[in-house]
Amino acid sequence: MSEITFNTLDTETTGLDPLTGDKIIEVALLRYSVATGALLDKFVERFDPQRPIDAKAQEVHGISYAMLAGKPLFKDLAPIMKAQIEKGDFIIAHNMEFDAKFMAVEFTAAGVVLPAVPSVDTMQARWATYNGKSPNLGELCFALGVPYDPSKAHGAEYDVSVTAQCFLEGYKRGFYTIPPLTARA
Repeated sequence: MSEITFNTLDTETTGLDPLTGDKIIEVALLRYSVATGALLDKFVERFDPQRPIDAKAQEVHGISYAMLAGKPLFKDLAPIMKAQIEKGDFIIAHNMEFDAKFMAVEFTAAGVVLPAVPSVDTMQARWATYNGKSPNLGELCFALGVPYDPSKAHGAEYDVSVTAQCFLEGYKRGFYTIPPLTARA
């Protein structure tokens, strides 16, 4: 059997709802080996959303519209992202529901079929908090002993790198499992 790998996904957006026109402004897809934890390859890019960024969203991620001037459109790089997703056996995100909803809307608008791959949502780790709530990324890192720098949080590449570390540490400890994998073509 070939090496099992996963992509870790994070998006930064103009707001909270792609169904009302909010767009992805940054994507990070980093692919790792489950066996070694080695980073195998990555796709990190910012996009011009061709619309304003909600002030509250900008406050969270610190990305202004001026920082996106001259960046590609999501649709122009959707085929490259699809290829990156297809390289992994499964995908991980911290709050998969949020990222998956945006990716589905953006891929559909780009006319590219989003690959169906198994997923793991690290936010479902209710064991990581004392009261059983879904942990934020900082809480999950604390529970697993993964270093976390709040000043770097909400940068897509930083968030996916610590999410991957959390998954790998949780997997070693038996807190996470590899989802049932689909056969590769």
